[in-house]
Amino acid sequence: MMDSENFIGPVNLGNPEEYTILDFAKKIIAMTGSKSKIIHQPLPSDDPTQRQPDISLAGAKLGWKPKVTVDDGLKRTIEYFKKELSA
Repeated sequence: MMDSENFIGPVNLGNPEEYTILDFAKKIIAMTGSKSKIIHQPLPSDDPTQRQPDISLAGAKLGWKPKVTVDDGLKRTIEYFKKELSA
C-alpha cells in the first residue's frame, strides 16, 4: 500500500470465504483433537452478522489475494503453538 499512488486505506485483508465462529470452533476442535466443549453465550449487541471480508479493494488496488487457505492457515497456526508450548 505504501508503494501505491493516491491510495490510502483502510483495506480488508483476509479469506473471502464466510465462516461463523461456531464453524471455526468446530474446525479447531477437530484439527487439534481437543476435548473442549462449545458454550453458547448471548451475542454482544455490536457483534457482526457477517464474517466475510470484502477483499475486492485489495485485489483492485494492490493486486492482493490470499495465498493460504483457511485450513492451511489453521494448520500452520496450530503447529506453531504446539512447537512454542513444547519449547
